[in-house]
Amino acid sequence: MSTKSPTTASASSAPAPHLAGNFAPVMDELTAYDLPVTGTIPPELTGWYLRNGPNPREVASRHWFLGDGMVHGLRLEGGSARSYRNRWVRTPTFTEGAETVDEQGRRDLTAGLANTHVVRHAGRTLALVESSFPYEIDCRPGHELESVGAHDFGGRLTTAMTAHPKTCPTTGELHFFGYGHAAPYLTYHRADAAGELVISRPVDVQAPTMMHDFHLTEGHVVFMDLPVLFDRGAHGMPFRWDREYGARLGVLRRDDPFGAVRWLPIDPCYVFHALNAHDDGDHRIVLYVSRYPEYSSDASAHLWRWTIDLAAGIVTEEQLDDQFCEFPRVDDRLAGLPARYGHATSAEAPGTGPVPGALLRYDLRTGAAARYDFGPGRTPGEAAFAPADERPGGPGWLITYVYDAATDKSDLVVLDAEDITAGPVATVHLPQRVPYGFHGNWLPDPLR
Repeated sequence: MSTKSPTTASASSAPAPHLAGNFAPVMDELTAYDLPVTGTIPPELTGWYLRNGPNPREVASRHWFLGDGMVHGLRLEGGSARSYRNRWVRTPTFTEGAETVDEQGRRDLTAGLANTHVVRHAGRTLALVESSFPYEIDCRPGHELESVGAHDFGGRLTTAMTAHPKTCPTTGELHFFGYGHAAPYLTYHRADAAGELVISRPVDVQAPTMMHDFHLTEGHVVFMDLPVLFDRGAHGMPFRWDREYGARLGVLRRDDPFGAVRWLPIDPCYVFHALNAHDDGDHRIVLYVSRYPEYSSDASAHLWRWTIDLAAGIVTEEQLDDQFCEFPRVDDRLAGLPARYGHATSAEAPGTGPVPGALLRYDLRTGAAARYDFGPGRTPGEAAFAPADERPGGPGWLITYVYDAATDKSDLVVLDAEDITAGPVATVHLPQRVPYGFHGNWLPDPLR
């Protein structure tokens, strides 16, 4: 089945970098069944791999981050690739042209692009963008990733929601935050395992900053207050780098969610994405991040470790690898717990030109890094971890979409997480390309 977008793209002789090559959107919403496979799909993989990303209808978005959200989903079942489909997330911004902020500065949190992540909690599958409410989509059997509607936790959520919430593997709680352009600039939220929003509290920060991600451990929540400030006059994204603002980490105890946030200074930098964090004894917190020295188009991110010493009131900062890495992930069953392994992606960004596409697997205990290069013209996106059994940190697979410039199509690729250098164990050939995007997840059956 193929359905056309309500509007078609206009041609451009010189598109912006974020609208060229595989950054360009696709205009067809497809459904395809029983896809061809090279290799063998592990039979234990039964569920959905969903990935979100910007896919502007008008091919006129001012920035890569500002395209309409589109979810690409592949259904794996019993060793077969049962179906593929891609659907725009039909928010009011998509269907009605609604604006998140009107001319009077009033926010409509039901409007938004829903283009950054897709997660599951308490039986709901949510498409996320950090400027708005989450948007529920339906991936139950027999459904086509239809958009359901904005989800505001029964009216209790009154701020936007980060695109990077954290699910505690011990309690099932969903921890997240919302930032805004007016005070209070930052609010911390917590939903219980049943999906009820039970905690919302403002966090005092000095100015509206772009806070994309944060950290969760068994005992703490850690915020990153970094020097990228809201600036409505900035070109493209309404933010600017301001080194003089400084940078700091804010530590909140989970058992005292309305208590004081303790702030500790770090060197100015920017972090879009955290790999993982964990407590190390009573007074130390260890954080792994993909760190940029500044927020700019030519800055490069590398894996760093920050160690917070609460007794001494200092943060030790250490670069762990000199390879470019982004979209760091971990086995989500170890989120906030000590995890030996993490992985990340090396790939191009708008305007950088071709970059050898690779996946990296880090041994966080020894510092060793394994690398799998996909070959000329083949570029992976973020990889999600799919467990092979019930042991957190045990065997599993990395799943990602890989674009092939030679065919101008994409594949879904499955690698053995314990030996990525061996190459794919399965490659599912898709009927069209999947534009470069952001984040997604492996959502196994049954719902849990």
